[in-house]
Amino acid sequence: MNEIKDSHPAAAFQSAQEAIAWIVGRMEKLGIKPGLQRMQMLMEKLGHPERRLKFIHVAGTNGKGSTCAYLSSVLRACGYDVGTFTSPYLEKYTNRIQVNGADIPDDDLLRLVNDMKPVIDEIAETELGSPTMFEISTALAIMYFGKVAYPDYVVWETGLGGRLDSTNIVNPVVTVITNVGHDHMDILGDTIEKVAAEKAGIIKAGVPVITAAQPHEGWSVIEQTARAKKATLYTLGDQFDYANVTSELDLQTFDFKGPFRPIPGVPISLNGEHQLKNAAVAVMTLEVLRQYYACIVDDEDLYKGLKETRWPGRLEMISNEPRILLDGAHNPEGAATLAAALQTVYSYRKLNLMMGMLSTKNHTGYLRHILPLVDTLILTEPDFHKKGDATMLAELARELLHDMNRQVDIVVEPDWKRALEILTSRTEQDDLAVVSGTLYLISDVRSWITYQTDSEKGW
Repeated sequence: MNEIKDSHPAAAFQSAQEAIAWIVGRMEKLGIKPGLQRMQMLMEKLGHPERRLKFIHVAGTNGKGSTCAYLSSVLRACGYDVGTFTSPYLEKYTNRIQVNGADIPDDDLLRLVNDMKPVIDEIAETELGSPTMFEISTALAIMYFGKVAYPDYVVWETGLGGRLDSTNIVNPVVTVITNVGHDHMDILGDTIEKVAAEKAGIIKAGVPVITAAQPHEGWSVIEQTARAKKATLYTLGDQFDYANVTSELDLQTFDFKGPFRPIPGVPISLNGEHQLKNAAVAVMTLEVLRQYYACIVDDEDLYKGLKETRWPGRLEMISNEPRILLDGAHNPEGAATLAAALQTVYSYRKLNLMMGMLSTKNHTGYLRHILPLVDTLILTEPDFHKKGDATMLAELARELLHDMNRQVDIVVEPDWKRALEILTSRTEQDDLAVVSGTLYLISDVRSWITYQTDSEKGW
């Protein structure tokens, strides 16, 4: 096995940027190595800081980020200090580790990475090999929350799958599996049942589980795992449900029906039918915290927290002249959600869509949902090492359009900045421009439009 030889002596990082470069540099060299043994050894050598924290562990194919955003916003509105660990980040590395919406400070990051480095080097010398970028990032979050910030709750998003994901080192107070769909099947398994089994791997003995997974999404696998672990399962459409009351741009309301009480007229500002579902999952999770763990959630704070939730890069109108909508849909289920929103929430004369993908995704399923709606399709490539080839995407789109008997103007421009210029120039006053696909592309476009700078995006 080729091990990374670190050029830095122990505790040698002089700045946060240097420490981050060392962590992020491991992605190219080591990639993703599923398994928990390195994390177990890391936590043991660091004195198990994860045991001091109350985690809300969130897995799922789509909706994880939005659900985490709802939970964090409401708990903060209730007066709790909330840590969040999310991925991939949209603008810079420190976005992934936050307390009350503020990134981990550079000086804390530098000190903690210098503290951890000798332990990481020690593990690298064992037969387990070097901890990966994601493992070190996960350990850094735990160290920050457990030894520096001490938040009341940590909203803890899985990176990939669940069972072998480095976040699965924790024992949470509640577990959430938003849904199960076609994503990362090259790593998690080639059937929905196999993917569901990986997600269900975060279910712990006796810890309640909330899910919006449906029968065709491998729900039975989640149900069997919960039963085997004696974990109470709350399923959308069974133990809890919601009914849409009003729906307009930037404001939706729904009535929540749960096992403990009904909650009428719940407001959210995020757009799309799918956000009602994500919000209902978050409300059920908060109800479980209220019921089992004496978490104080007043209705006033619940409504305020949900209404104030923002989630960048998901149906986010980033520009009004021209109208440019960002949405990180990158798999068939995400595309179906985006397509539904484009047909119900937004009005436009022409729809111009720019997309860039990673090479590992199910592009056929994605395009089948999107192609019937678009007038112009601009295919580009994210600035990332696993990027999907724009020319190959164009060939696939033409085949599908031929089968659909549809004519769409297709533009291939691998340089995403030039593609964005084409998109902007073609979008007139009554038109809508959409940038969709991998979050690696969304983060670049978002940073460029907002700040005219490149992002530091990544896992």
